[in-house]
Amino acid sequence: MTTERPPTESDKIRVAYDSWMESEGIPVHSAKAAVADVAELPREPWPRMGGKGTFVQLNGIRQADRGCYLVEIPGAGALNPEKHLYDEVIYVMEGRGLTEIWQEGGPRSIFEWGPGSIFPIPVNVWHRLVNGAQEPVLILAFTRAPRLFKLFNNADFIFNCDYRFLERYGGESDYFNASETRTPGSRNQSVTWFTNFIPDVSSAAIDPMEMKVAGGDLTSFSMGYGFPHGHISGWPVGRYHKAHYHGPGAIIVGLSGKGFVVLWPKELGIHPFQDGYQDEVVMVDWGPRSIYAPPDAWFHQHMSTGRVPARHWAIHGDPLSFSSVSEARQEEGRSGVMTSLREGGQLIDYEDEDPEIRRQWEMRCRAEGVEPAMPPVEYRTDPLLTRI
Repeated sequence: MTTERPPTESDKIRVAYDSWMESEGIPVHSAKAAVADVAELPREPWPRMGGKGTFVQLNGIRQADRGCYLVEIPGAGALNPEKHLYDEVIYVMEGRGLTEIWQEGGPRSIFEWGPGSIFPIPVNVWHRLVNGAQEPVLILAFTRAPRLFKLFNNADFIFNCDYRFLERYGGESDYFNASETRTPGSRNQSVTWFTNFIPDVSSAAIDPMEMKVAGGDLTSFSMGYGFPHGHISGWPVGRYHKAHYHGPGAIIVGLSGKGFVVLWPKELGIHPFQDGYQDEVVMVDWGPRSIYAPPDAWFHQHMSTGRVPARHWAIHGDPLSFSSVSEARQEEGRSGVMTSLREGGQLIDYEDEDPEIRRQWEMRCRAEGVEPAMPPVEYRTDPLLTRI
């Protein structure tokens, strides 16, 4: 006789949120780790929203109790006004327009946006997105909706609660002004940019940060009431990131350049090819308009093969340390995606990585007419003593 296992917390979240997604009547696109071009996903009329849309479900997004959807606003049209109890961040993939935003019974504020704009929608605040041109607008949104559906499993409450969270947004006239408030980072920490509006993430200034990629830049950002936070990363032609791992929840959006991402479970160790696990390594292409989300505790490595400098942005949401693996390391004071495994962190130095990864990257670069420009590497042959 077989005994059915009791539902886990993740199962409960999925049942509630999946049921709601199905009730919305638009496509749900599921994939293991990535979507090569999210703008190419099929979209269907979305009566509640007033545009055309599709939900996107990747394993890492699901593990972190996040939601993701793509919505198209027709030319000279607008989405329906809405409010909801979950946090949301908006990324404008294509088009120009404006957002009207207001608390129940309060005055409306208006701010404009264009391609590459990023901004949060505060909890339970009325908002309406308006297309300012004849061409369609494409919006990619990330939310905390699954967690709210797990807690309440009641769409009417989530979308029609009357409570006003004035401490999060009180109608301040400058709330969505672009800010240049930045705090410097320490040795293994990036500069953090505090702003509720990024006009164009593709051209935003970012700061030198070579811990994750030779010759690269990286600036963290923090918005709203702590969600979202994330980072913008750029690196030169002919370079690639160091492999690292963390908990689920990082969702990466390609902005410029092209290449591929190498992903594998941490349990396979730091040399998956060398140790015979090549069939368990996942490789996905990325470029402008791609998204990918590393699953919990999977090493992943961003490889650029394009002829122009690479850039992407990532949304983290909650801290990336809530996986069981990362929690254990944090308790031991050994956490850090900017810190080498040899120093107790979660980052593989170039000297410790699987040589097959660089070999395949160099082969793909030359196939694209790009000359690899990585610093020479001497691979270490001593065992990596740090437990991973």
